Formats: sequence, structure tokens, C-alpha cells
Amino acid sequence: MTDDSNRDTSAPSEDPRDAAGVDRRGFLKCMAWAGTGLVWTATGGVLSSARLGPATAEAAGAGDFSFVQISDSHIGFRGEANPDVMGTFQEALRRIRALNPAPAFVMHTGDLTHTQKPGAFDTVTEAMKGTGVGQILYIPGENDVFLDGGKEYLGRFGVGPQRVGWQSFDYKGVHFVGLVNVLNYKAGKIGTLGAEQLEWLEKDVERLGSSTPVVVFAHVPLWAVYPKWGWMTDDGAQALSYLKRFGSVTVLNGHIHQIMQKVEGNIAFHTAMSTAWPQPAPGAAESPGPMKVPADRLASVIGVREVNYVKGRGRLAVVDTPLT
Repeated sequence: MTDDSNRDTSAPSEDPRDAAGVDRRGFLKCMAWAGTGLVWTATGGVLSSARLGPATAEAAGAGDFSFVQISDSHIGFRGEANPDVMGTFQEALRRIRALNPAPAFVMHTGDLTHTQKPGAFDTVTEAMKGTGVGQILYIPGENDVFLDGGKEYLGRFGVGPQRVGWQSFDYKGVHFVGLVNVLNYKAGKIGTLGAEQLEWLEKDVERLGSSTPVVVFAHVPLWAVYPKWGWMTDDGAQALSYLKRFGSVTVLNGHIHQIMQKVEGNIAFHTAMSTAWPQPAPGAAESPGPMKVPADRLASVIGVREVNYVKGRGRLAVVDTPLT
């Protein structure tokens, strides 16, 4: 892609911000994340996160702004790993609604549905309205494009003349980028961005100063978590090469339904839990997939994460909290 069709740079005659102060011009309508429920706060361009609850409201109020990440809701799933994925999903949404002040926006990082079950997209989008947050953003997981290669998903959430899923926006000094690495997943069972999206990403960030904080969302990890199971993006290294000059880059994704972290130079990677069910640790089973645990343990393996930024310290303090 050689144009800038995924970014609205025009100057509208009226203020494009909604009541929460969110600029609608460049918002990522196709964002979808893989976390169970995280509220992220940007203070001075530095991201930290916290679990959803009263303490989160206080922390968010002290920062410049906050947003929430959820992921892998798998609405439509029927199986022993979680017989009520809608119930656990609604519990995560209830916690978001309880935040005071409300987050600027909510992002879902993929696998809204489970293999595009009929009506599942409607169920998810209607439920998300219950958060009371004005801006809900999505990017797809492989389960959202499983049947038709993304036709239904992009028809609902795609942006620009070409109805693509990748896009970017700026909010209070932070540059957000949403990448789609699942459109060819069914064939290769591995994340892939493709030449067109990589070209777009390179052009999107080349205008930014190196001090600009960058946040990247994708469903499948951009780093090689466990290649044997396809837990990586084939051309992720090329995408990351465009980001190495920035002083602060945070990459958030889901897909693997568990918490893993990695720091590589100035790039911090965070995977997150699902609102539906866990998956086995890399190599701990013959293959990935829904992992059944005793019913009384399920809430302990799907949950939220608290990440605190303390001024003067070089690393974020991460505390993971189960959904209970």
C-alpha cells in the first residue's frame, strides 16, 4: 500500500473527539486483543497497566489516560474447557464498566468468535456496549476469519476504501498501530503480515520522531514464542525492524491464552490471558488448544494483569491477578 488511506489526516470543521476526548479520525476500528481484561495507563508517554477494579480507577486517574485490553473471548465455543464462555466474558466487561473514571477506549485483540459461529459477532459487539465506553476497537484473530478469509469481519470492521484491518492513530502523544497477522493463518497455521501491510507499516512510522511512544497490537505474537505450534509471526522480525529506533515500544497480543513477557532492546512484548480458557504452556502438551482444568480452578487461569510504572525505575512491575 503506497497511500495513506488508513489514516485520516484531514482537518474536519468540527472537533472529532467524543465525550471521552478520543479522536475518532484515526481510530482503529479493527482492533482486537488477546487479553482477559487489562487497563493500560499512559503517563508521560510511558505505559503501565493494572487489574480492573477500584484501585485501577485511582491509578488511571493519576495518568494521562487509560485504555482497556481484552482478548480471546471465543464466543460460540462449546466445550468442557469452559461451558459458559459468555459468562466469563461478561464478568470481564462488568469490571470494565465499574472503572471510574472510565477508560478512553477498549480494545479487543482477536478471536472475538469461535470459528465464526453464526450470530457470534453480533453477540460480542452488543455485549461490549455494556461496558459504557464510547470507543470499542477490534482487530481479528484466526477464528474471526476462519470460514471466509475475513470477508464478514472486514465488512463489519474494516476501514478505508479497501476495507483493510490494519491501521493506526495518535492519542495524547502516543502512536497506536494495529496489525493483522491472521488472514493467511488457516493455510500456514502461523502468523503472517504480508508485503502490502509491511510496506504500509514502514511508511506509517517513518514520519514519527524516535521519542514517540509506540504501542502495537496484533493477535498472534510478533516474536517467536513457540514456532512448533505456530506461536509466532513469520515476517514479524521485519515489522519489528521498523520500530527499533523508537525509545519506547510496547507490543500487546493474545492468541496463546497465557501470560508471557519478553524485553528486546527498547521493545517490550506482553501476551495475555483469555476470557475463555487457558492453553498449555509451550511444549507441555502434544499440541495447543483448549485446556480443561477443574471447574473451581478455571477463574484462576483466566484473569487480569496489573503493571505498575514507578518513576526512576527502568522496568515495569507486573502483577497478574486471576478473574476471581
